[in-house]
This record gives sequence, structure tokens and C-alpha cells, in this order.
Amino acid sequence: MLSNHDLHATALTPVPQLKNLTELKEEDLFSKVSYNPEAGEIGGYSGYSYWKSVWTTFLHNKLAVALLIVFLAVFVFTFIAGPIGKYQYDELIPDNSKIFLPSSSEYWFGTDNLGRDYWTQVWYAAQTSIKLALTVGLGEIVLGVIIGLIWGYVRSTDRFFTELYNIIDNIPTIIYMTLIALLIGRSFWIMAISLILLDWLYTARNVRNLVMVYRDREYNLASRCLGTKVSRILYRNILPYLVSVIILRLALSIPGTIAWESTLSYLGLGLDMSTPSLGILLRNARAYFIDYPHLLIYPAAIVSLITITFYLVGNAFADASDPRNHV
Repeated sequence: MLSNHDLHATALTPVPQLKNLTELKEEDLFSKVSYNPEAGEIGGYSGYSYWKSVWTTFLHNKLAVALLIVFLAVFVFTFIAGPIGKYQYDELIPDNSKIFLPSSSEYWFGTDNLGRDYWTQVWYAAQTSIKLALTVGLGEIVLGVIIGLIWGYVRSTDRFFTELYNIIDNIPTIIYMTLIALLIGRSFWIMAISLILLDWLYTARNVRNLVMVYRDREYNLASRCLGTKVSRILYRNILPYLVSVIILRLALSIPGTIAWESTLSYLGLGLDMSTPSLGILLRNARAYFIDYPHLLIYPAAIVSLITITFYLVGNAFADASDPRNHV
């Protein structure tokens, strides 16, 4: 605490006069600072990796990791279950006493109404359904993202794609699939292409809505003023913000495709009978499942396991890949 005497003495201390600004030299006003790379990286994010951060976040979700392991195990097992079985999926056993057998050491899942080994049929059918789901899911995502980016960014295309969306979406999918099955036929690729051409709508609509939010942000306006190509703006500035939405749509598409295949095959509008699928097995079991429930239980359990695990894993991965959850 300063006394009154100290304050008075301080007030009387003469202040040194500054030089005239015109007399100062440049080195008196400025001093050069040397560049230090180590100091420049302090507090920065030079070691940051988006996908590394995504995986780190995802791996913290123990339930999602466990479900992913289950899904991968089922997926891999569909390819090895057939070879380790004792019979081929289409091999008939020429003995009427072999039909409708329950599970045993010889027939692990029993036999069907034709005496075929149900173990190899179920796993071969699961392989077919998973292949179809992956094909449709990836095709739908690629087509939907491309159209959604154009739809949302190029204003002149909004009217056309909006009307196309309304026309396709207002007619039930079951009607399209019925007409395609009756007029064109039923096969793996016909069904895959048909579902891709119908299901891109929802991915494109979600992408379009988000693109309209991000396209007029300041950095995109600056990129356009600097002459940046539209394709580069879409790929570099906008697409990274859509990763979580794309993954979520894929997570919904694959279980949805398996459900569609099962429903259409159950109604006789899906794959042809020469291509075993889970839907066809469920269709064949409807006439016998009361007396022989194993014909329904095994394919239904596989369908449920695949759809539930992939849906939950996809949701967890979509949350982990959301850019808002990262630096």
C-alpha cells in the first residue's frame, strides 16, 4: 500500500520524452521473428485423422463392436458352411424316409419336404440374400448420392427431380415389383437393378436437403468466386458433411433389402425357385411350419440376426462418423 508521500513522489518523477516518430528507424519499430516448426505445431491438429477418430469413437461402443463381430461371423460363415456340410444344397436324398427329419448329427438342421439337407440350404440362401443386399445397398448409395448432389446444388434441376421423386414415391413399391416380375422375369440381377432404381429416392432426398444447407456457406461462396469447379466443391467441401447420412442410409438399406427379398419371394414375386434365398425358404415353409417348425425357425432366425445386427452397427457407425462429433 503506497503512502501519500510515495504517491506525491511518484507524481513528481519526470517522464522520459519519446523520440520523434520520424527519427525512429525500422529496426526500432519492428523485429523479425524466426520460424520454429516445433513451436508452430503446438496446439495444432497436425496429427489428427478423421477416420482414425471415427474408429476410435466407434470402438468405444462395446455393444456395437460385439454386434459387428457377430455380423462378420455370420457373413463369413455363409461361405464356409456349405463346404463343411455333408450334402449339396440341391442334392436330393432318394429315400422317402429322409423327408422332414429333425435336427440330428447327420442332418444338422434336419431335412425339408424333398429330403434335402436343410443346413446347406439355409446357409446358401443366406449367402444369396446378403449378396443381394450388399449389391442393392451400394448401388442405391452411389446413385442416390450422385443424384442428390446434383439435385441440391444445381437449382435448375430441382423441379425435375422433385416431380420424378413424387411420381415414383406415390406408387407403392409392391406394384412396381409385381409388374417387373410378370413382364420382365425373376432373377438375381433383375431384382437387384429394380430395387436400386426404386430405392435411390430416399438417399437422394436426404442428400439434397443437406446440400441445400451447405451450398451457400461462406467458404463455398468464396470457392465459387475463385472459380473452383462445381465437382470439386461438391467433393471437397460438401460431401464430407454427408458421410454420417450416407452410412445411415446404407445401414437402413441392407436390412430393408433382405426384408424386401423375403417378402417378395414369400409372395412369389422375388427370385426364381432355382436360386435359393431366405425368402424362398420362408415361402416353402409356410405350408409345413405347424408340423415341422424347424423349416421356419432356422431361416427366420438368420434373417432376424442379419437385419438387427447390421442395423444397430450401422447406426453406431453413423453416429461415430458425424463430423459434428469431431474437431
